[in-house]
Amino acid sequence: MDPVPGLVGFAAALRAAGLACEPERVQAYLAAVDHVDLTVPDQLYWAGRVTLCGEPDDLPRYDEAFQAWFTGRSPGKKPRDTTAKPRPSVIAAMLPAQQNSGSGAEPDELGVAASDTEVLRHRDISDLSAAERAHLRELIDMLRPDPPLRSAYRKQPHRRGELDPRRTLREMRATGEPIRLRYRRKGKRPRPVVLLVDVSGSMSPYADALLRFAHAVARRTRAEVFTMGTRLTRVSRQLRQRDPEIALAAASRAVPDFAGGTRLGEGLRAFLDRWGQRGVARQAVVVVFSDGWERGDPGLLGDQMARLRRLAHAVFWVNPHAGRDGYRPVQSGIVVAHKHIEKLLAGHSLATLEELLVEVRRA
Repeated sequence: MDPVPGLVGFAAALRAAGLACEPERVQAYLAAVDHVDLTVPDQLYWAGRVTLCGEPDDLPRYDEAFQAWFTGRSPGKKPRDTTAKPRPSVIAAMLPAQQNSGSGAEPDELGVAASDTEVLRHRDISDLSAAERAHLRELIDMLRPDPPLRSAYRKQPHRRGELDPRRTLREMRATGEPIRLRYRRKGKRPRPVVLLVDVSGSMSPYADALLRFAHAVARRTRAEVFTMGTRLTRVSRQLRQRDPEIALAAASRAVPDFAGGTRLGEGLRAFLDRWGQRGVARQAVVVVFSDGWERGDPGLLGDQMARLRRLAHAVFWVNPHAGRDGYRPVQSGIVVAHKHIEKLLAGHSLATLEELLVEVRRA
C-alpha cells in the first residue's frame, strides 16, 4: 500500500501544530523517506526532523506531533544503533476499532492508519462513532492556533524603518565615535479573539467538539469564550485550564442551558451590554458558532449583529450545516446576520475548523 497519503497527512498535522511545512519541505521529506526503512522509527523520525523543521522552536512541536501520529515514544536526541537489534515495527496512531490485536504489525499499517486519520479530519463530527470521537479529541488537542496580529503603538528596534535617533546617539556617546545608524518601526501585538458558541439542542451533536476547539484556542491565544442558549455564560476562565477534560467538565458545570432553546438575539445583546461594548469586542475578531435557528425575535438578532459589526474588527459565522451538500442559508438567524459578517464558514469537521483558524489569523 502506498504510504504517501499518510506521510502527507502527517505534514498536514504539523501545519496544524504550527510548523510552516511549505510544499518544498514536504517534497524534500518524501524524497528523504525514499532512502529510509519505514519499519525503523528512528529513521522515519529523523527524515522528518531534518526536512520539515525550520527553526529550533519547531522541534518540540514536531516531537509532540510525531508522538501523537505514530504510537510509541518519540526517539531521543540521537538515533539508536539498530544493526544489532531486531527492527521494531512502526505502528501509526490508529482508531481503537482498527487497531491490530496481534503482537506484530505490518509496515503497510503506517499508510493505512495515517490515511484513516486524514479521512477522519474531513468527516462530519455528528456522524462519528464513539471511538472516532475519542481520536478526534486527540487531534483537536494537537492544534496550535496563532492569534491574529495588529500594529502596536510602541515602536521596536528593527533592521529597517524610520531612523531611531535615541538609540543612534546613545551608542555614539558610549563609543565616542560614529557608528551605524539604528532604525525602528511599529511592532505587532495579538488582536483579541472572541468565540460565541451556541449550545442549544440543535447544536448538541457538535457542542463537545466546538468547546474542545474553543479550549485549544483559549489556552494559546487568551481568547474570550461564551456559550449561548437560553442565556449567555462566560466560560473563558474554565477553558484556560491546561487539561482539556478538566476544562470541559468545569465549563459544563458552569453552563446551565446545555441542549436547551436558542435565543441568539438576547444572548448577543447581553454580551454586548456587559462585555462587548466595554472593550472585549472592540477591534476583536469575533466568531459565532451556531446553526442560526432563532426562537426569539430575528429583528433583535439583526440589530445586535449590526452593533457587533461596528465594534469588532471582523465577524465570522460558523454553521456546521453549511458543510453539507445542498445547504442554503435560509434559517432566520443566518438570513438577518449574513449581511453583517465577513464570511459564512462550515465547522462540521476538523479540516474546516483548521480553515477557520487560517481565516482568523488572516483577519
